[in-house]
Amino acid sequence: MTYSNGELVVVVDVADLDRAADFWTAALGYTRAGEPSTYQTLLPAVGSGIEVLLQKVPDRKQAKNRVHLDLRTPDLDTEVARLLALGARQLTADPLHEDGWSWHVLADPDGNEFCVLRPPG
Repeated sequence: MTYSNGELVVVVDVADLDRAADFWTAALGYTRAGEPSTYQTLLPAVGSGIEVLLQKVPDRKQAKNRVHLDLRTPDLDTEVARLLALGARQLTADPLHEDGWSWHVLADPDGNEFCVLRPPG
């Protein structure tokens, strides 16, 4: 996937690079690339996909994310349980529903929200 002016990279602010890399590599099936510094690059373990760049920042998350990741799955309950076991926190008690989609809102170990969705049908 390429952006018209180059590559698309998603940057996630984190407090602890190792903890965040452990979580997101397991959650997404990605691997670490390069040596960590203030940044840690995560790339798909197999095939192509969007690069995720973890950026260590000193400030704590304070408000709702304006941009977030959506992880799609055919088995919502199993995927949510897997992500919770990796260290995510569940922010919705019951699944949300709209236009045939069902989803939960979770947070990574740094509090960054993301959604786990089951498509219609």
